[in-house]
Amino acid sequence: MNGHLKTKGRIFDIQRYSIHDGDGIRTIVFLKGCFFRCRWCCNPESQEYGVQTMEWGGKARTVGRDVTVEEVMETVERDRPYYNRSGGGLTLSGGESLAQPEFARDLLRAAKETGLHTAMESTAFAPYDKIQTLLPYLDQLLLDIKHINSAKHEAFTGKPNALILENARKIAASGEVNVTIRVPVIPGFNDTAEEIRDIAAFAASLETVIDIHLLPYHRLGQDKYAALGREYALKDAVPPSDADMESLKRTVETSTRLRCQIGG
Repeated sequence: MNGHLKTKGRIFDIQRYSIHDGDGIRTIVFLKGCFFRCRWCCNPESQEYGVQTMEWGGKARTVGRDVTVEEVMETVERDRPYYNRSGGGLTLSGGESLAQPEFARDLLRAAKETGLHTAMESTAFAPYDKIQTLLPYLDQLLLDIKHINSAKHEAFTGKPNALILENARKIAASGEVNVTIRVPVIPGFNDTAEEIRDIAAFAASLETVIDIHLLPYHRLGQDKYAALGREYALKDAVPPSDADMESLKRTVETSTRLRCQIGG
């Protein structure tokens, strides 16, 4: 009956007491593996499914460990009083959770069976039948829509966006989960009013979507690239100013029905 608690997966971090990536106080489980190679990725150690070594602070650090659903839930359960008071719960992030669909599904199932609110940050870049298996156990989907132009999307992430947009339509139409659209605002990629307006128009075309979050670019993960022996592709990019972000927020609000906020 509880066989799903023995499902194994690979993670690289568990972050407790987070107030981002979903409602209330949350525990975020970061899964290893991703379909994309976004130039701005702040978790480059998440991209490879394999266990890696990072040179961090003069010491070798192993990134990636195999765990069962039951082991993860033991950590998640420690903060149940905070979830109960704040409406929080468990969030899956990465990487891309759909790179490990069975593990993600069973983590969400275990959380739901104990009454926790569940959320997942995802690009929805996977066969829809895989996504469908997660939806019964998922309360909130934080769905990344990075660009509407597929060619530019592929140039900056390594993959086109047709599957993402198709799945976004299907997920929203299903009515099974609360979908929030999230947009990482990246200099030189999607930071113009026209590009944000196009993304917002697509989000607004999804009838069940109410909220869109604009996430300003930052450099917090830049040092990780050197630790992995990689070059950071956006080293010359300048984070958008508060005024720039407010202007993009107004663009969304004046062109769509969506509620827009800066940050997640």
